[in-house]
Amino acid sequence: MNKTIVIVLGIIIIVGVALYVFSGQKTEQSEMVHNVPEVQNETPKNEVQKVEPTTEVMAKTDAVSTTAPGSYEAFAPEKIAMAAKGKVILFFHASWCPSCRGLNSDIEKNVNGIPSGVTILKTNYDKETELKKKYGVTSQHTLVQVDKDGNLIKKWSGGSRLENLLAQIQ
Repeated sequence: MNKTIVIVLGIIIIVGVALYVFSGQKTEQSEMVHNVPEVQNETPKNEVQKVEPTTEVMAKTDAVSTTAPGSYEAFAPEKIAMAAKGKVILFFHASWCPSCRGLNSDIEKNVNGIPSGVTILKTNYDKETELKKKYGVTSQHTLVQVDKDGNLIKKWSGGSRLENLLAQIQ
């Protein structure tokens, strides 16, 4: 009985010390990340380097000219009518899809790069079954450009960067 108590107490002490040590290291690491000095002209290995859009991308996005700023927002059927004022893209996104998460992340990081008049609607791949049927979407990470009446203009799949998505817009 005494052996069992000593073993249990030893395990509790070890776990407690480990939690104390690791929680202290985590705090030190997060402080180190926040206090990293800036280095010009160098991109850390864990950051994505921003690449300027190509001339082709700029030409296509400059052709969109309305007063409304570009946006990235959740799908709602009434938002398709926004195409009357610009371009509407349905992004069939699934939370479990790695390539969808990659494009979603890049769009969110570069949301200010969406040209005025372009609206990207994040459309739930798993829930919007009628939309998938309407546009013939058979896999997640499909993008569909529609007009103000919801008619298909163009459909494509893939691409992990906002820049690539914008280059496809007609």
